[in-house]
Amino acid sequence: MSEQLDHIFSTTDLQMDKAVAHLDSELLKIRAGKASPQMLDGIMVEYYGAPTPLSQVANISTPDARTITIQPWEKTLIGPIERGIMMANIGLTPQNDGQLIRLYLPPLTEERRKELVKRVNTEGEQAKVVVRSARRDAIEGIKKLQKDGLSEDVAKGAEGDIQNKTDKFITKIDERCRDKEKEIMTI
Repeated sequence: MSEQLDHIFSTTDLQMDKAVAHLDSELLKIRAGKASPQMLDGIMVEYYGAPTPLSQVANISTPDARTITIQPWEKTLIGPIERGIMMANIGLTPQNDGQLIRLYLPPLTEERRKELVKRVNTEGEQAKVVVRSARRDAIEGIKKLQKDGLSEDVAKGAEGDIQNKTDKFITKIDERCRDKEKEIMTI
């Protein structure tokens, strides 16, 4: 019985950790006024007929806080990279000089900042849903073990542990969202 309980706990931990890790990666993509190469994660470029991540066909750097430069490894990729950026609809217009592509980040307006905060909160809410789903699955597993002979006291204790774990992860998610909101609203 305890092996099965340990399995439920480790599975729940893993799912909740993944939810927080996913939130972190999504929050990196939301720009807070300063340029970051992670903003371009997920952009695909047509490379010899196959969609390829931008980071695998070019060097991406940030020479200053408002500029991202993309240096393609092959000059023939400038057109496909520009198309990939435009299709990704990240709100930035690529400018090329034949050698490299520059993306200039305009300063954030108050309205845009509020939109970004809403997006942060949406991402946070999605992470909370995943955490709560993991909690629900764990409690269902504990109830199933209880039917198979697990004592009621052990089951109640395990459910309490799962709830404490859930509360901890929800607090982590709230902190990350609050930090990102503060970063976005700071001018």
